[in-house]
Amino acid sequence: MQRFQPPMASGRKTRLDSQQRDLLYLRGLEAFNTEHFYEAHEHWEEVWLETLDPDKKFLQGLIQVAAAFHHHSRANLLGTRNLLREGLRKLDDFPERHGGLEIAELREEVRRWLKALAEAEETAKRSRPQIRVPSGARPKI
Repeated sequence: MQRFQPPMASGRKTRLDSQQRDLLYLRGLEAFNTEHFYEAHEHWEEVWLETLDPDKKFLQGLIQVAAAFHHHSRANLLGTRNLLREGLRKLDDFPERHGGLEIAELREEVRRWLKALAEAEETAKRSRPQIRVPSGARPKI
């Protein structure tokens, strides 16, 4: 997946317009759901840099969960566990649905992963979570 490059002006990055933000947000979701966790992290981080709270905190939670699964792909279980905890802590502050995404399901799956990691279960073949878009919802920050 090719990384989105925002336009440059006078050697400085310009602010993302709403269409660019929406595109990066959706690309992050697509990357996450296809287990391209590093790319998801990168797309969401570009949006996060120009977002204010509370959505900034929400995006940080998503970024940390994506980064956790990137760490898992590199067999860094401590990094996986720590980032899942931090991401969940942030996502717990939001309702079941936020940003056009089904967050309750993601939180429950993260809790199952944390339990498996705490019990030293084999997680290499465990399926990674998906972030579902509720019927009729439009993912947007």
